[in-house]
Amino acid sequence: MSTFPLSTRALALLGALLATVTASAQAPKEEDYYKIVRFPVPEYISLEAGGLEWMPDGKLAISTRRGDIFLLDEPLTNTPEQASFAKYAGGLHEVLGLSMKDGWLYATQRCEVTKIKDENKDGRADIFHTVSDGWEINGDYHEYAFGSKFDKEGNLWVVLCLTGSFDSKNKYRGWCLRITPDGKVIPTCSGVRSPGGIGMNAAGDMFYTDNQGPWNGACSLKHLKPGKFVGHPGGNGWYEATDGAIGPRPEDPKSGSRMMVEAKRIPQLEPPAVYFPYNKMGQSAAGIATDVSGGKFGPFQNQLFVGDQTHSTVMRVCLEKVKDHYQGACFPFRSGMGSGSLSLLFNNDGSLFVGGTNRGWGSRGTQPHSLDRIVWTGKTPFEILEMHAKHDGFELTFTEKVDAATAGDPKSYKLSTYTYIYQAAYGSPEVDQTTPEITKVEVSADGLKARLFVNGLQEGHVHELQSAGVTSATGQPLLHNMAYYTLNYIPAAP
Repeated sequence: MSTFPLSTRALALLGALLATVTASAQAPKEEDYYKIVRFPVPEYISLEAGGLEWMPDGKLAISTRRGDIFLLDEPLTNTPEQASFAKYAGGLHEVLGLSMKDGWLYATQRCEVTKIKDENKDGRADIFHTVSDGWEINGDYHEYAFGSKFDKEGNLWVVLCLTGSFDSKNKYRGWCLRITPDGKVIPTCSGVRSPGGIGMNAAGDMFYTDNQGPWNGACSLKHLKPGKFVGHPGGNGWYEATDGAIGPRPEDPKSGSRMMVEAKRIPQLEPPAVYFPYNKMGQSAAGIATDVSGGKFGPFQNQLFVGDQTHSTVMRVCLEKVKDHYQGACFPFRSGMGSGSLSLLFNNDGSLFVGGTNRGWGSRGTQPHSLDRIVWTGKTPFEILEMHAKHDGFELTFTEKVDAATAGDPKSYKLSTYTYIYQAAYGSPEVDQTTPEITKVEVSADGLKARLFVNGLQEGHVHELQSAGVTSATGQPLLHNMAYYTLNYIPAAP
């Protein structure tokens, strides 16, 4: 019996294997464009970085969930073993926000905002002054308090977790408060559930991340617009304590409805600007940082970067305003953080610091705590840079010129939509799925944009776009071919 047919099959299989290995070796990788510099954490330190801030002398202040603040010298070194940690303060209560102003380091603790200074210049804080304690706690594990950087009016913004996932048993639990320079409390928004971070976009508007749970079908990024209700009614009983400062209490949403149905019924309800589809993008949205480096971090100027604690990743967000509401798309960006990504901070050299923790929350990153620095290599990844809604589809902008044949072919894309049940129960599956049709695609003359014409846009749905067939003009596939656009409002036709 001849063995020739078997030999042919073997050669074919070997050729296919070699082609797969070659393609894998040539496929773009995140580390080709953004390297992770890891700082070794001494065994005697439980870092669990909840807040990051730059000190006037260039040291990096790192606050911990254990109530300490450490200073890292040489934070910008590419040989992190040369950097060292020194304790600056201790005895605080779960500091989840740091901001520097006029020589004082402001720490948002679970129970108050405190300003701290090293008066005698010995490297240890020796003055602790309460700025504001205008909210209450009772020791419940869930009553976290996340603090922002100072806004342009000199205020700090604090978002307060509920008591547990469902209730507000203490004053202003489930609220966003502004703390003025003289310590006055300004009730700002209700409807907060379980924040993971807070930060401003390039325009100075404030956002926070909220996590999947009651009245939150998936993790999301929410705009903190003064006077608005952002979704969870558990804390709305405290409207009576505001003396009418932000208007009347909103009507409670109807459990089992949909977010945009309720937003049209309840004037104060501000829908999430961006959903992070559960498990596809992450499971615990966390810290926020905006790239205002002027190109030092690559092509993503003015975009938001958001940590995910469970997946140990950093995500990327492109926002726009439609009908005076923020909405936009999220994209994968960088995986592989040492622990669960919690706090994010840019340096003016364009590198991004990420503090991590996994105690009680679990993470893909295997370390109990971590401090990583993401550094752009100078190579530009082929990515969808921006995704913008149109009245009849979407416009994609790319970081590099596309191959007109692949980018102009509707078959290069796959579009689906879904939304979430807006309910008092915990989380939600993806529901009300549809499959819109991409009827045609027009590529711009400069090769940097693709206009997708779509039949069947769905208001209030996440539009999940897969662009696996698109290649660059040089034949490269997209580094990340998934995008998720939260289409709360469809733009009007021009």
